[in-house]
Amino acid sequence: MSGLGELDRPETPRSPGAWDERSRTSLAHGPDGADPALGAQTGAGDGGRPVDGPAPAEDWSPDEGVRLRDGAGREGAGREGAGRDGGRKSQSASVARRAAADPVKGLLHRHRELCERAVDPLEIAAGLEAHGVTDRTAARFRHRDVFSLAEEMYARVPRDRDAPARPEIAPTPRPRGPRTAGVVLALLPGVLCAATVAGLRLAEGRPRMIVAVVGILAVSLALGAALRRGPLSAATRTTSTWTCWLVGYAVLGDGLLRTAVSGGPDGLPDGTADGPWPVTVAPVLALALSYAPAAGCARLFTAGARSKLTSSRGLADFSASVRPLLFGTFALYTGALTGLLALTGAVLGEPAGLPQGLSLGALLLLARLLTVHGHAYAPTLVLTAAAAAEAVALATLFAGRLPGCGFLAVPVETLVTACGPAGVPTAVCGLGALTLLVHAGRRLTRASAHATTERTG
Repeated sequence: MSGLGELDRPETPRSPGAWDERSRTSLAHGPDGADPALGAQTGAGDGGRPVDGPAPAEDWSPDEGVRLRDGAGREGAGREGAGRDGGRKSQSASVARRAAADPVKGLLHRHRELCERAVDPLEIAAGLEAHGVTDRTAARFRHRDVFSLAEEMYARVPRDRDAPARPEIAPTPRPRGPRTAGVVLALLPGVLCAATVAGLRLAEGRPRMIVAVVGILAVSLALGAALRRGPLSAATRTTSTWTCWLVGYAVLGDGLLRTAVSGGPDGLPDGTADGPWPVTVAPVLALALSYAPAAGCARLFTAGARSKLTSSRGLADFSASVRPLLFGTFALYTGALTGLLALTGAVLGEPAGLPQGLSLGALLLLARLLTVHGHAYAPTLVLTAAAAAEAVALATLFAGRLPGCGFLAVPVETLVTACGPAGVPTAVCGLGALTLLVHAGRRLTRASAHATTERTG
């Protein structure tokens, strides 16, 4: 029996033939198919009991034991790495599930300053549109349009509602002083311009020159005061230099162009329409009187656009509803200016100057509307180009008098012969007004153009 006992004692095999496939499988997986590597890691087999069996380090061959231990180590490391990767994937999946469950949270974080500064959801909608968020983008955040998304963002912004409210006095009727002052300022440029024109008609000689200088200064100051408040006030840099040039050309440019074509002028302007340098005052008086209708049209457009923001349910819906409002406001102002041009021409006994007066008034109104609503670059560019074109037209007439340079004056002389002196400002200002009208149809119909609060006055 001792021999049988020694036969049962495990020892290193002495020939390769002893390591058949069955032995290799038994050693690799242990008895009953259990994995020794797992048993070594957990210290337990089925049911938590220790795994029985010989220790591989003592009974296996050195080469095979190293191979098996390395394989088991790599397998354990692989399982550990797979566990870490699985943990990361599960964490990423949970983050993705949370983001999918609350897609607006990231948008709130990116636009936190906009949401905290906004006084109503309309400003958030306008700001989101300015940042490129469209209705299609809002659909990815489970909202039908930008307005609905803005309402949720406005509602979710934390606000300090615990601060004690200041005691309010009983509501009093809104004072009419600011509104009355705004109406007076809107009418003042036209009234002062009419007084200046009357003074020029009544005075003669040196007093006429004094009246002209004082009147121009008074009208400029009144217009500047009117533009600093009310619906046509702008916080950005204005283009007063080019505006003054265009208005000055409306007074003196046509007369200078007419006399330059015929070889003049023979003297300085004396404030009359039949002098050596004729002066045209009817279009300028009509433009000064039209400031009040322009302010009213601008206020009407701003109020109408804000009401459309409240009733619209999408950016495309808002643009479609504001575009007729913009063109209607523009048509209302041009109609008022047409009436004023006809009236001033009849009262002063001068040509009404409808083409150049309408084109200049339309150009100035559209430029101011765009500037008020935060789009000052295009008006500056167009007004600069218009003023430069008028200056070049006058310069080429005088440059054509130089020897060998007569060809420079041919284009302007041809235009004056075909359309009269009014052809130059009509073509220049009309093209600029058309350009700004197309640009305003794109810019002023966006919600972002109406994000600012209404101005007083």
